Amino acid sequence: MTKKDRTTKNNQWAWSPDHGQLCQVIESQTLWGETTCRVWLPGRDSVVRVSAARLAPLEDAGTGTADGIAYVASAARVADALTQDVLLAPIESSVIPLPHQIWALSRAIAGDRVRYLLADEVGLGKTIEAGLILRELKLRGLVKRVLVIAPKGLVTQWVAEMRTHFNEDFRLLIPGDFSAYRRIAKEDNIWQSHPQVVCPMDSVKPMESRRGWSAKQVAEYNQERFEDLVSAGWDLVIVDEAHRLGGSTDQVARFKLGQGLSEAAPYFLLLSATPHQGKTDAFHRLLSLIDAQAFPDVGSVTRDRVQPYVIRTEKRRAITAEGKPLFKPRKTELVPVSWGEAHQDQRLLYEAVTEYVREGYNQAMREKRSYIGFLMILMQRLVVSSTSAIRTTLERRLEVLEAPQEQLTLFPMYSDDDWADLDGQEQIETLLTTRLKALKNERAEVKLLLEAATRCEQAGPDAKAEALLDWLYRLQADEGDPELKVLVFTEFVPTQQMLQQFLTERGFPVVCLNGSMDMDERKKVQDAFAEDARILISTDAGGEGLNLQFCHVVINYDIPWNPMRLEQRIGRVDRIGQTHVVRAVNFVFEDSVEHRVREVLEEKLAIIFEEFGIDKTGDVLDSAQAGQIFDGLYVEAILNPDDVDTSVDKVITRLQEQARDTQASSSVLGATEDLEPSEAQRLMAHPLPHWVERMTVSYLKAHGGKAERKRRTWHLTWPDGEELTGIVFSGKEADQTPT
Repeated sequence: MTKKDRTTKNNQWAWSPDHGQLCQVIESQTLWGETTCRVWLPGRDSVVRVSAARLAPLEDAGTGTADGIAYVASAARVADALTQDVLLAPIESSVIPLPHQIWALSRAIAGDRVRYLLADEVGLGKTIEAGLILRELKLRGLVKRVLVIAPKGLVTQWVAEMRTHFNEDFRLLIPGDFSAYRRIAKEDNIWQSHPQVVCPMDSVKPMESRRGWSAKQVAEYNQERFEDLVSAGWDLVIVDEAHRLGGSTDQVARFKLGQGLSEAAPYFLLLSATPHQGKTDAFHRLLSLIDAQAFPDVGSVTRDRVQPYVIRTEKRRAITAEGKPLFKPRKTELVPVSWGEAHQDQRLLYEAVTEYVREGYNQAMREKRSYIGFLMILMQRLVVSSTSAIRTTLERRLEVLEAPQEQLTLFPMYSDDDWADLDGQEQIETLLTTRLKALKNERAEVKLLLEAATRCEQAGPDAKAEALLDWLYRLQADEGDPELKVLVFTEFVPTQQMLQQFLTERGFPVVCLNGSMDMDERKKVQDAFAEDARILISTDAGGEGLNLQFCHVVINYDIPWNPMRLEQRIGRVDRIGQTHVVRAVNFVFEDSVEHRVREVLEEKLAIIFEEFGIDKTGDVLDSAQAGQIFDGLYVEAILNPDDVDTSVDKVITRLQEQARDTQASSSVLGATEDLEPSEAQRLMAHPLPHWVERMTVSYLKAHGGKAERKRRTWHLTWPDGEELTGIVFSGKEADQTPT
């Protein structure tokens, strides 16, 4: 076979001197001894006809120098790889994708319509999957403008992860700051001023009315936050925690937001670990956002119809690139803390506050004043958290009781879901600045409790603070690490501040995170914890979006009443990439109401977890309704402490029924396919980055530029004199290269 014959074979790469570029032969046709080829020109992305006589072999291309030939050969290999549907995003991003993430990306990109529900179970990296799909679409030239909608507590995580793993810059836009943006951007529609935006979900949902607002004010609000948003010309919209868009009816504001977002872009990704939650009507509304024609009614939600739109991996099936189980076991301990002789003042304070809560809650329910009921629930959680937390709150409650009512605001209108989304600190802040009428004799009672809390605080550290110190030393010994990093969770900022002072005075380097911190502050705290700080104390709102795989010990200084909130806390360290067995230590006061409930509840919940799995049970527990169930359980135990077992049994029976319903109905999502590690291994070993590097370096050297290797990076000088420094050609290299 001659050189010319090899040049004109189908799929062969050749050099076209007429076009001055590489081309790929698609087909050849010989007529009356003359061979004509249809060739694809990747530089123009066009197909043309060329006489075979005008095509040259690759080695005859370019300047004839070694660099020129190397450039042409490398470029041919790159072009060839791009025609074979090689996934580009995993190769060039700094994240090393796992088999289930590769599978999710290849499935998403396989179809023409990239509109999917990414429904991996908790902790499997849906953010990374969405980032891979985003990068793949951008690399293929299909997407430029991207919008990410996420709950308030996750928006900073999205900005950080897109920048860290994919080198994608997103602007966090908060509609409340639009007046300041307008002075800078000078645009009518702020949403159009940035190509990639992240914003909080509830800041952009439309409203029908607001107390004290005119119809014009409501219309202006909706125009700026909702209508301008959905008309801003997005190519891709990503919604995190998307099950919140399902709503309780099709008239709910979040569902209306979902409808607007669905129509705002051709490419649409919904992310949710718990998309069904046993509610077929809400799940139908969610699916209708992906494809309204495919899901016209609840009856259309069948397994066969749903599966093409859902990409899901179950935790138990997730594996590493070596084929090993992805997650390690976990060790959890419930630690009863004794008051002892030294802390009798604290025990008496606990009992007095519990009695105040018991009487106040009963009165609130008799008078149908639910928000006073919320306040009583929080008072109970505060006294369990710390003396500092209850003392601070009693002071503020007394100020409210003594303040003129006109200085206080009316209680904001919260839906059950919105109220459940707030952590304890955010709820107490709302209640303490609201016009809530006093209970009978409440002012005198609060004064007495405040005096007791002040005495207790002056007497010395809390019993749990001393127990925390003991446990820190014990854990260091158990783990054989005097520099052991520990994540401590509390619900309330006053407890956080007290613990920071207590531990700092005893020589521990401590940093704190809470919901009031902005993205830069959070980043500094996380960096400090990764480096020198040994203790990170976080509230629930502060912990949202944290990825702390380098830490494997969590101490829950106080325990949320909903077990799912506790699971979410531990999940901050029990993540992909965790190399140690995770340890969780949960503090309760010995012989308290909370101790008795928690002890019985853990035993019974373990049975449900065994039957349905933690993730299936999580579908039931991760909801506003579940929060109300557990609030009710603890309140019932406070009101009737002798009937704890009966109260827990009722709740467990209810949860079992819901878990069975959810298990049956969520089967519509389909089973996870068995994952193959070989595809991930093949992709991560693909030589495309090497070919791109060789192509670039050879081109520069052949065309009057320069390419100098400096340690792990390249210093490139283009023929026109432009210089680029610190250049690498793969995401893996970028991740290993110090900036």
